[in-house]
Amino acid sequence: MLHNIFLFKGKKLQDLEDLNIYCYPEEIINVNNKLLVNNIIKGHDKGISDEDNKPLSSTSTILCKNSNHYTIDKPVAQYINDLNIYTSCIDESIIIGLIFDTDDNPYDYKDIFEELLTELLNDSSSYFTEDDIEIDNFLISMFIDIRRFGDEVVEKPPEIDYHFQRDSFFKVFLFGIDETGKSSFVRRLQTGEFNDNYFTPTRKFDIQYIQAEDKGLLAVWDMPGQEFFRSKWLKGLQDSNIIVYMLDIANQRRFEESKKELWKILNKHELNGTPLLIMGNKIDLIVQPHEKDNPQLQNIKEEVVSYFEFEKIKNRRWQFIFTSVKTNFNIEATVQTIFDLLTYSPESEALDVNN
Repeated sequence: MLHNIFLFKGKKLQDLEDLNIYCYPEEIINVNNKLLVNNIIKGHDKGISDEDNKPLSSTSTILCKNSNHYTIDKPVAQYINDLNIYTSCIDESIIIGLIFDTDDNPYDYKDIFEELLTELLNDSSSYFTEDDIEIDNFLISMFIDIRRFGDEVVEKPPEIDYHFQRDSFFKVFLFGIDETGKSSFVRRLQTGEFNDNYFTPTRKFDIQYIQAEDKGLLAVWDMPGQEFFRSKWLKGLQDSNIIVYMLDIANQRRFEESKKELWKILNKHELNGTPLLIMGNKIDLIVQPHEKDNPQLQNIKEEVVSYFEFEKIKNRRWQFIFTSVKTNFNIEATVQTIFDLLTYSPESEALDVNN
């Protein structure tokens, strides 16, 4: 599995004083790791880029020289400081690197790595400018596409307590603006626990597998919600069996922003027909949701449905559910609702977990 992607950029890669280093999602490498950085760069000086570690001639190391005049070298596999690294050099001034699990074979990703480099560098609106934001965009785009390839092609989802069957495997795309509780929800599903001190907004795209007893295996794609990342949501949404949108029900100041982002996605025609679950999280900050027949809960639901105009949702099955990841309210019901939406039948159309 791909854990990290990085980029070295400088007029001369060997000049560490002039080298800029970018990483996503975590800063695994920085300019202070001089020995590591030097060894990565030297791997390209040696021209080692095939499975047998045989030196290649200077002409055979070139993968392509595209219309934007970028010379892309074939990738080099290295194992340095317990890091399983796979890199390609661009124009002798840029190195793009992938960091995998220790036991992964980087050459399983050779074709997708080369294809993405060629595709993105051939783009007329090339990412490679002096703009740090565009470089970050490039890294995030590469990371998401390679993680998707690994998840769907290279890696067989884990067989947890039962023999894996493709028809019991579902892709769940979890999204929403920042600070709604998405990653806390995934941790709650995995561990049954809530970390009360975990308040840092997630800047990391992640895939986690959740086994739901005998119902099937959920591959939950958790995407950061900061504004910078929202343009990447559509990349992750592709081929989803169900989409789950989370909003912070207690933060009305951001309702308009949350509504705008939800409808921006729902209005994409390519997503028509994909079931939708809307989670109104943090309900515990407003009422005591465990109290049965709480009229306040029903009033809040009506107000939220009206404000977000959920009644206008067309071309898909959908449900709205209140949750509290912190108190574990409706978390099990959320998983059940996901499967109800995935295995829809006319008899279940009237299901409403909030009543």
